Amino acid sequence: MQSKPLTINRASSSRHQGLGSILSWKEDIFGIAGETTNGFFKLTFYNESIIRFQASKFEAFDQNPYSVIIKPETSTFKVQETDQFLILESSMIHVSIQKSTTAITFRDLKGNILNEDDSLGVAWIGTEVNCYKKVQKDEHFLGLGEKTGGLDRKGKAFTNWNTDYFGYGVEDDPLYMSIPFYMGVHEGGNYGIFFDNTYKSVFNFGASTNRFMYFGAEDGDMDYYFIHRPTLSEIISEYTFLTGRMQLPPKWSLGFQQCRYSYYPDSEVKTLAQTFRDKDMPADVIYLDIHHMEAYKVFTFDGEKFPDPKSLIKELKKKGFRVVVIMDPGIKAEENYLPYVEGKEKGLFVSYPDGEEYQGQVWPGWCAFPDFTKEETRTWWGEKMKFYQEAGVDGYWTDMNEPASWGQFTPNLIEFNYEGETSSHRKARNIYGMQMARSAQEGAIKQQKKERPFVLTRSGFSGIQRYAAAWTGDNVASEEHMLAGVRLVNSLGMSGVPFSGFDVGGFAGEACKSLFARWMSIGVFTPLFRAHSMINSNDAEPWAFGEEVEEISRNYMKFRYGILPTIYSKFYKSSQDGLPISQSLAIHYPLDSKIYNSAYQNQFLFCDAFLVAPVESTKEITKVYLPEGSWFYLYNDEFHSGSKELYLDCPLNYLPVLVKAGSIFTMQSPVSYTDEKHDGVLKVHVYRGEKGSSFTHYEDDGITFNYKKEEFFQRMITYDPQKMTLTFEEGFGNYTSAFPELEIFFHGFQFDAVTVNGKSLEVTKHDFAFLGKLTEFDPLPEHDHPYYEIKQLRSLKIKHDKKEIEISGLI
Repeated sequence: MQSKPLTINRASSSRHQGLGSILSWKEDIFGIAGETTNGFFKLTFYNESIIRFQASKFEAFDQNPYSVIIKPETSTFKVQETDQFLILESSMIHVSIQKSTTAITFRDLKGNILNEDDSLGVAWIGTEVNCYKKVQKDEHFLGLGEKTGGLDRKGKAFTNWNTDYFGYGVEDDPLYMSIPFYMGVHEGGNYGIFFDNTYKSVFNFGASTNRFMYFGAEDGDMDYYFIHRPTLSEIISEYTFLTGRMQLPPKWSLGFQQCRYSYYPDSEVKTLAQTFRDKDMPADVIYLDIHHMEAYKVFTFDGEKFPDPKSLIKELKKKGFRVVVIMDPGIKAEENYLPYVEGKEKGLFVSYPDGEEYQGQVWPGWCAFPDFTKEETRTWWGEKMKFYQEAGVDGYWTDMNEPASWGQFTPNLIEFNYEGETSSHRKARNIYGMQMARSAQEGAIKQQKKERPFVLTRSGFSGIQRYAAAWTGDNVASEEHMLAGVRLVNSLGMSGVPFSGFDVGGFAGEACKSLFARWMSIGVFTPLFRAHSMINSNDAEPWAFGEEVEEISRNYMKFRYGILPTIYSKFYKSSQDGLPISQSLAIHYPLDSKIYNSAYQNQFLFCDAFLVAPVESTKEITKVYLPEGSWFYLYNDEFHSGSKELYLDCPLNYLPVLVKAGSIFTMQSPVSYTDEKHDGVLKVHVYRGEKGSSFTHYEDDGITFNYKKEEFFQRMITYDPQKMTLTFEEGFGNYTSAFPELEIFFHGFQFDAVTVNGKSLEVTKHDFAFLGKLTEFDPLPEHDHPYYEIKQLRSLKIKHDKKEIEISGLI
C-alpha cells in the first residue's frame, strides 16, 4: 500500500524545508528509524564500516534495485540518547544525530570529526532534496567517477546525468557515466559517501559558496552510505563490497585492441590483422563498428561488406585475434525487421504513459528502445545475441546507451518498467546504460557458457563494474585530452571501476606523429589498451605515422605483453578487493599536498609498482614529483630518493616511468597475442629498498570459469629487506603453472651469490634493456635517439614448482 505523504504547504514548496526535529524513534537489529517534523529517517549499519542514512517525506523509502548488492549484516553497535543527541557507535564509526535538527556528525572512535552536516542538514526545495555538509580544514574531495577537471574536486560542481557528448572539452560536464561516490580526505581522517539516488544529481564541492558543500537530486530520497576505514584503499574496497566488483575478464581483453569507425569491407579487416603480424606488433582484438551492420541495424551483418562473417572471424582467430562487435540499443522501427517485430509484440520497448511506443532517431533512423529495466527484455536481448555467437564473435561493445538520440532531449515522461515499479525517464536514464551492459554480459554467458564475457560500455552507474569495462567516450586528438583521459581513468578507478581506458590517439581529429607515439606509451600503462579513430580521418594504426612512431609503438606494445603476468595478477587481485589497476597517488599519499598540484596530478601507480608520469609529447624535459620512499628510473635503474621534485628527460621514446623501491613485478617472453605460447620462464624483477613488499602471482587458463573451481595457480612472493630474503610461498590451486622456470632479476643489489633453500648459487651479470634500441632512420646526429640499459644487472635462474623457495643473502 502506498504511504501517504506528510501535509505540505504548497505556498512554501519553493522554499528550503529542513528535515526538522526528531519526534520519535525506535531501534531495530540494524540501526534506528524515526519520524521528524517534516519527514522520516533511518540509519542502518551494513557492517562496522558502512552506515546508511535515508530521509524521505514518505514513510516508505525509495529504492534503487541496481547498485547495492548486499544486505545489512548483523553487527554489534550501541545506541544511546542524551538530551540533545541520539548516538550510534560501531567498532569503527561514532554517529551523533542532533535531535533538534536531525543534523549528523560522523567521528572515528578517537573523537576526530570525519564529516558533519551543516546546520541546514537535509532539506527539500519542492521535490529537490539536498544534504549540506561542512567542509573540514584543508579537505580534499576525490572520485565521482567519469568527471573532467582536476584530481581534487574542491571548488567545483558536477552533475550526474548520462550524456552523449561528442568531442567534449577537458573541463566539460556531465559526460557518459554517473558514479555518485566520492571520498573526503583531511587531517582528521578519511571517509567515503555513496549517494544512492538515480535521478539527476549534483555534487557541489564549494562552487559559488564558502559555507558548505552539498549533494542532492532533483527528486527521490536522500539516501547515502557513509563509509569509514583508516585508508582510502580500504574505503574503496568497502564501496565495492557494497556495489560489487569486477569479474575476472578473459586474458585476451588485456592485450592491445584496435578499433576504428569503421573497418570495412572484410578484406580491409583481413589486411589489418595480417599487418599486425607482419610488422611484429602484438595485438589481440579487432572491433567492428556500425558499418558491419545492414543499414546500422543491430543483430545484422551487411551482406555486401561482410558476405561471410563466420569465415572471416574464423580466419582472424587463426591469427590470434578476437572480434568485438558494437551493439547500439536503438531497434529500427521497421515492420519486416524481426527484432522490432518481436520486441513490439512482447511489449519490451520503452513507452509513453498512454502505452504508445516511444521512438527516437539514431543511426538506423527512427528507433524503438528496449526497456532494459525489465527482466524479460534483458533475457530477450541475450537470446538475440545468439546471432553473434554463431558467427564466432567474442566480445560486445555497448555504445549509445545513455541512451543517445538525435536532438539530445529525451522526453522525461516516457516510462520504464524499473523492475515492476514503473518510473519515468528522470529516474531511469542514469541506470539505462548499466542495464544494457548487464543484458550484454548475461547474454554473452548464456550464449557461450564456458567462456568469460567481455563487455565494453560507454554509459553506466554505480555498480557498472560488475558487468563491463568502460571507456571514456568520444575524446579529441590533443595533448590536453591525452592527459585528461589519464585523470578520468584514475578517477574511475577510485570510484570502483578498475577496468577502463580511453581512445588512444584520440577519436575526433587527427593526432600528429609525436602525440600518437606518446599516447601509445601511456596506453600501455592503462587497464584497457585500445586505439580508436573516427570516420573520414587519416589512418591511425600504430604503423601509420612513419617508421619512428612505429618502432616506439612496437617497443611499448611488446613491453605491455611482457608485463602481462603482472597485469593479469593485478586484475585477479582487483576482482577480489575492488582496488584500481591504475591508482592515483592520492590513494596512497592523500595528505601529501604536492600530488594535488596541477603539474603532478596526472601521475599514478600502475599495478602497484610503476610510477607513471604522463607528459605532453611536445616536451623534452619534464618535472616529476616522487612521493615518500625511494624510486628507480625504469630504463637504467638510476636511484632517486622520494619526497622531492626532479627534472627528467622525456624523449619521445621514453615515457617517464619509475619503479618503487622494494617492489616486485613479473614478466614473460615476447608473444604476438595473449594465447601464444611463451618460453616458459617467469621473469621476476625485485627492487632493493628499505621497505619490502608482497606480490601475488596468479595464473589460470585465461578464458573459462574453471578458476572458480580452484583451477588456478597462485603464490605469494615476498621481499623482506630486514631479513634480506625473497620468499616464494608454497603455491596452491589445481592449475599447473605455465612457467616451469624462474629468472629473478635483482635491481640495486650488490651481491655475487645468494642462498636458495640452503644452497649457495652464484648470480650472473649482463646488460639488460626493457625497451629495444630504435633504428637511426635519419643519419644526422641531431636526430639520434637515446638508448637506456641497465648495466651488469644481476640475475638467477632456478626451477619453478609449487614448493616454497627462500632466497637469502640479498644485500
